Amino acid sequence: MDGDDAILIERFDLGGDGLRVAIKDTIDIAGHATRGGSGALADAPAATEHAEVVARVLDAGCRIVGRANMHELAYGVTGINAHTGTALNPRFPDRIPGGSSSGSAAAVAAGYADFTLGSDTGGSIRIPACCCGVVGFKPSFGRVSRKGAAPAVTSLDCVGPFADDVATVIRAMEIIDPTFVAETLDHAPVLGSLAVAASEEVADAVAGALATSGVALTDRTVPGFVDAFDAGIKIIAAETWAAFGALTASPAMGADVRARLLAASKVTAEELAAAEAVRSRVSAAVDAALAGVDALVLPTMPEVPPTLEEATDARAAISITALVRIFNLTGHPAVSLPIRTARGLPAGIQLVGRKGDDARLLAVAAALEAGLARHDASASGRSD
Repeated sequence: MDGDDAILIERFDLGGDGLRVAIKDTIDIAGHATRGGSGALADAPAATEHAEVVARVLDAGCRIVGRANMHELAYGVTGINAHTGTALNPRFPDRIPGGSSSGSAAAVAAGYADFTLGSDTGGSIRIPACCCGVVGFKPSFGRVSRKGAAPAVTSLDCVGPFADDVATVIRAMEIIDPTFVAETLDHAPVLGSLAVAASEEVADAVAGALATSGVALTDRTVPGFVDAFDAGIKIIAAETWAAFGALTASPAMGADVRARLLAASKVTAEELAAAEAVRSRVSAAVDAALAGVDALVLPTMPEVPPTLEEATDARAAISITALVRIFNLTGHPAVSLPIRTARGLPAGIQLVGRKGDDARLLAVAAALEAGLARHDASASGRSD
């Protein structure tokens, strides 16, 4: 990487000489403005104190290397940003980096950071992790402090880490969550496989990877899975309008985000009430599906990431979140592990755990990651 790739929109050295970290532009760093990747916030004042997760990163001796780019106001899934530039997808340069935490995923893929912090309201960690070929973890809702993160009020958003491997994600969680205690799994993972709509290319890649990874699979269903997508869209719309709707008057706002926000303003109280009923029902269904298994498993994205040219319609691209948004609605922890399709394109395996059982989920992810690595080594003829 040459540095002119729009991955980091601000570079600096802050902190100790430990792990290198980049911070999404929705999370406060004292002395630096938090602009949410938006021209509408170009004149925002510098933050007066660190977000709680940033303070923990610095207290652990990490070195913050910069501010990570993002989809404007975290209200988009492609990562395309006309104001700050679109972060390069380092491993798949013709593909979108994913959003909204585009720069956070890309900074890991580019080798700029050992781990990064992003946020996930409707897939905004897991989608860019899948697009850029890295690991991305959305903790249980409320598990990691959002003090000093935007939007201030949310029922969906979670701060979480990206890294190149599960071990580093676990280390990041130990740093940002004082209640997190790492676990190990003493058996081969037993996973509940969710049958979902996905392209043949992605479905084959996920099935093939799981078949050779050493995990045990059993079928599970989540009634209301499809309904949860629309419910999540309604709730994120209402909450994002409440947080940022006033900014639509700014001519510096991107046209795609303005259009989505103005549409979001039309969500009714009746629609929100219906969405909350879906949330309650589907959350219980996910809990039930997790009975007797270590985690649920399904693809992260239903298709391979679109090219930059294909993703010009931001609202149409929302369909790539069809398999992730449900777990923001329900609050369950979820992690995306990178795999590749037969054509060598990025895909992801998503694991979902019990609420609050984040350490166990990451132990399952580490075991699956090891199984995938053994398969890759065998397939390439190596003996390690």
